[in-house]
Amino acid sequence: MRRTLACILIIPAFLLATGWATLALWYQLPAGTIIKSTAIAAWLVFSGLTVWAAWRYRPLRGSIAYLLGLALLITWWQTLVPSNQRDWADDVAETTTVTQEGSIATISHVRNFDWRSPTDYTAHWESRQYDLDQLRTVDMLLSYWTGPAIAHTLVSFGFDDGRFLVFSVEIRKERHEEFSEIGGFFKQFETSIIAADEHDIVRLRTNIRGEDVYLYRIDMSQDAMRQLFLAYAEEANLLAKEPRYYHSIIANCTTIVYHMVRQIIPGLPMDYRLLLSGYLPEYIYSIGGLDSTQPLEILRQQGRITGRALSADSDPDFSQAIRRTIPPIPEQAPANSAAE
Repeated sequence: MRRTLACILIIPAFLLATGWATLALWYQLPAGTIIKSTAIAAWLVFSGLTVWAAWRYRPLRGSIAYLLGLALLITWWQTLVPSNQRDWADDVAETTTVTQEGSIATISHVRNFDWRSPTDYTAHWESRQYDLDQLRTVDMLLSYWTGPAIAHTLVSFGFDDGRFLVFSVEIRKERHEEFSEIGGFFKQFETSIIAADEHDIVRLRTNIRGEDVYLYRIDMSQDAMRQLFLAYAEEANLLAKEPRYYHSIIANCTTIVYHMVRQIIPGLPMDYRLLLSGYLPEYIYSIGGLDSTQPLEILRQQGRITGRALSADSDPDFSQAIRRTIPPIPEQAPANSAAE
């Protein structure tokens, strides 16, 4: 009876630990497929033998042997540290930093690529200046590529002079790497904050990758907009000094934005829709962050910019073109907006 009860308690933990170790070896062992597969096979054989020995002969010794092996793997795992010095893919090759003098923010390495296909492009990295006293709008863009629950979150800041600057929290992948949601759990990517022109980063998703993009105007006071812009600037500067790993759940494109906004709006509630970011509009609407004079479904219909982006393509007024039919936040919007 005791042995049966122990199995019920221990086996799930054993399976989880063994599964984690297997994936950790696959995604982080610095070797080719054959060596990785051999290492994983050796780990599985070792795990199986220790469990068999614990069950058949000496439970304590078998368990200790397995735990020692797992401890060695965890020790190796802790030696893996993020870096800003790798052979990065071109679209994340540069690190954005921001300096400020008075109301003028200078952003280094603003991405403004001319995309012809996902692999054919002309790279442009620019230094730009923005007057934060002229900051007038904040728009949230959600880009869908795999069903309604998952979307990538981008935040676009609009200025009086008609320019828009987008901040996007993204994986920083190396030249040989491809995006992997599972790899995002296993230190495969660093975190990158990309500052980009809308004609680059929005058009890339709609016109080049074929994703479906929606734009929502966020109801924020000008002071809150400025604080959010500076929160992005601070986060970008921190990443330039101290790189961090991307994590598919706790440090992704939406959760990092949530932590920044929470500094501006204390008590902002945590919600499952921050993880299932495709449902983020429902969350923002529920806390008063969108135009509450319109039903959310109307805002969703107005905000679907995919068709307009495809039509605008190389239009120099791309940002204005994708916003046609999207009305501004009414001036008489309720006082309890997302950020006062």
